[in-house]
Amino acid sequence: MHDTTLRVLIIGCGNMGRGIATREPLREIFMGARSHDIFGDTAAVQPATPDSYGEAPSGFRLPQATRLGSVSLQVADLARSLAFYEGVLGLRSVERDASRAVLAAHGDDTPLVELYARAGARPASPRGVLGLYHFAILLPDRASLGRFVRHLGDIDAQAGAADHLVSEAFYLQDPDNLGIEVYADRPRSAWRRTGRELMMATDPVDIAGLLDASGGVQWNGMPAGTVMGHVHLHVGDIATAASFFSEGLGFDRTVWDYPGALFLAAGGYHHHLGTNTWAGRGAVAAPEQDARLIEWTMELPDAANVAAAGESLARAGYVAERSDAASSTDLVVRDPWGTQLRIRGSGTPAGGS
Repeated sequence: MHDTTLRVLIIGCGNMGRGIATREPLREIFMGARSHDIFGDTAAVQPATPDSYGEAPSGFRLPQATRLGSVSLQVADLARSLAFYEGVLGLRSVERDASRAVLAAHGDDTPLVELYARAGARPASPRGVLGLYHFAILLPDRASLGRFVRHLGDIDAQAGAADHLVSEAFYLQDPDNLGIEVYADRPRSAWRRTGRELMMATDPVDIAGLLDASGGVQWNGMPAGTVMGHVHLHVGDIATAASFFSEGLGFDRTVWDYPGALFLAAGGYHHHLGTNTWAGRGAVAAPEQDARLIEWTMELPDAANVAAAGESLARAGYVAERSDAASSTDLVVRDPWGTQLRIRGSGTPAGGS
């Protein structure tokens, strides 16, 4: 029954659907690293209880209440992008003019995605470019993800998928080839670790189980409680990423044995940030005229923590500058590969990019 109602291409996160033409129902093609590939038949698996996993930075550590805010994207055609973000993803516009739109979940006006139109912007390159790999929208529960998956089947969408052990995830490309993940977390009681490292992998997704979890309820768009879960970036090298994002910015390192990747988080989460070197040697920053990530946002509990993060970055040799707005306490910093991050205190209005 499920096979005849859902036509979603299932692939591993190492590929994300780029360059795959097949549309066969429920075909599973896994390009990422499965559990056995990473961990083998280890007997050292233990529950990932609070404070039992992760490697903290040596200095400033991001606070427990750290979360992500909106992402700002450059796109070629605002109307075309809105048709996708509203019709396929299920977001809704809360602000819009001729060249910009702000999107949020239903029942919640908190901005998740800001779209900025640039006429003639070229599609994001599928290879050889640093910056955005994907941004990831976190749904409040597994039932919501099941409804989203059924919706993808109903509209004959193509998506990638992966069971990451800590979460179940689906991957899409927007009309400008920008990467998007939609996912739901597993309960933290189900997370596991080996030593200090949290266990994450790319295993097959239980499609039938997700559809059953939907309870037969129709998808009516991203529900209240949907948030920006994480951002995943192409970077030049992992050691520099650890220096900037962990020792400088203050993230804990949570997963470091996934091939070519490093995952980082605050407050015991599995990851607020993924970094990888999968763009290959010689990869360059996304050209200004391309569809791209303009900026991603991190929200800290107060201005004191924003200032402390800026001071920590300065000690590590990175420059974080005050926002252009005179009244703002936001800090803006570019990572070593040019991707811009805005650090703001909770309660600061969005839209500063």
